[in-house]
Amino acid sequence: MKKIMTKFLWFATFALFLILILPMFFYIQTKRYIYPDVASLKDIRVTETAVIPGAAILRDNSLSPVLKDRVDRAIELYNSHKVIKMLVTGNNSEVNYDEVGPVRKYLLNKDIPSEDIFLDHAGFDTYSGIYRARSVFDVQSMVIVSQSFHLPRAVFIARSLGIDAYGLSADNGHYSFYNYLREIPADIKALFNILFDRIPKYLGPIIPINGDGNKTI
Repeated sequence: MKKIMTKFLWFATFALFLILILPMFFYIQTKRYIYPDVASLKDIRVTETAVIPGAAILRDNSLSPVLKDRVDRAIELYNSHKVIKMLVTGNNSEVNYDEVGPVRKYLLNKDIPSEDIFLDHAGFDTYSGIYRARSVFDVQSMVIVSQSFHLPRAVFIARSLGIDAYGLSADNGHYSFYNYLREIPADIKALFNILFDRIPKYLGPIIPINGDGNKTI
């Protein structure tokens, strides 16, 4: 019984570390690379691309509030000439579910040139999207545009993969508590992906980010 209790205490301690300490670790390691708004990015050099991580698409094919806030902030970033291209990552694993196509349409309606919009249809999670940005799109520098609850993990992953990465907050109002809660398992998953150098299921031929985004439609 004593051995069982000892093992349980070790497991509980490890679980507590992952749940409470890991998010704090990601935050501490990345806070100097994360910026609250476009104006505060004035001191960093121009990077290759703005990365827009995928999020939910509504039934009418419009962008969810979380995703719309990311895209609007990325447009502001692009128009500030701090990035040259836009890389939209997301889940397009099924014919009837597409997180990247509606974003492209939205960007085009905001006068973003089609050749500057790259689509990653296999960015099924943050790790896969960033890994593919490096290995498929040959991205060496990026600004990840997302909410503050997501950026520490995303920037940590990118820098762990050797990318010169920064984060730009897309916070604009209040978000569901679920968005914060889901970061707990997502942080743990990210840690193991990094430790074991997981290779995404889908890679494919190189499509350089300095080329023509129309090739990714």
